[in-house]
Amino acid sequence: MSESVSFEVKGQVGWITLTRPKAMNALNREMLDAMIETLKAWEGDAGVRVVALTATGTAFCAGADLKATGSAQPGEMDLLDTIVAFFDRLRAFPKPVIAAVNGLALAGGLETVLCCDFVIAAETARFGDAHSNFGVFPGGGGAAVLPRKIPENIAKYMLFTGDALPAQDMKLYGLVSEVVADAELVGRVQAIGDKLAEKSPLVLRKMKKVADEATDKSRADALRHELLELRNHQRSYDMAEGVRAFAEKRKPDFKGY
Repeated sequence: MSESVSFEVKGQVGWITLTRPKAMNALNREMLDAMIETLKAWEGDAGVRVVALTATGTAFCAGADLKATGSAQPGEMDLLDTIVAFFDRLRAFPKPVIAAVNGLALAGGLETVLCCDFVIAAETARFGDAHSNFGVFPGGGGAAVLPRKIPENIAKYMLFTGDALPAQDMKLYGLVSEVVADAELVGRVQAIGDKLAEKSPLVLRKMKKVADEATDKSRADALRHELLELRNHQRSYDMAEGVRAFAEKRKPDFKGY
């Protein structure tokens, strides 16, 4: 485990908390390796149905730890390779992932947010690409994914200026789902996670897959994909259980298959 990131399961919500506040929770190899391994474990853990990602201090994450970039030996992964591997793992995680943004989310911190399914932000949180401020080019979705999440002109403004925008603005632009008081952030995200954990894990996994792939398809192809998943889902235990529970006026007991 790492001293720079902690892991805890509350109910059926797995919490990842970045714990390098003095370094603005900048990402280093130790943190990234620990998060990748934990996500691998939680992917197959039926006791973890939702993942929430947050941090301590005034920053959510300021991006990559530029002091720790170093150089890799031939054939070894460098810091950028490891960050991309983490982003790929987080983006493709089959269960709901919530970003609980407590403070500044800059550069790779913003790209981490872009890998999550939706964002709950504290009132004092701010979001910025920031790469242009240091002559660094984004490599985890800043230029490629941000314009898919918010209006293109706002994305370009953030990319070109390097400015950080407040949470309320990012809610207006569509990146943030909800803004809450700083002291209420963890409790609110836990409540949302608990709510999602009561749903069918199978339904959420399939919904996430169809929704993630829809933007790269025509509307007709996306609708065909959705219908195919529905046909397959009609054979599942969870759908049969949901229909039985509805008829019997009771809470369903979903199993995830």
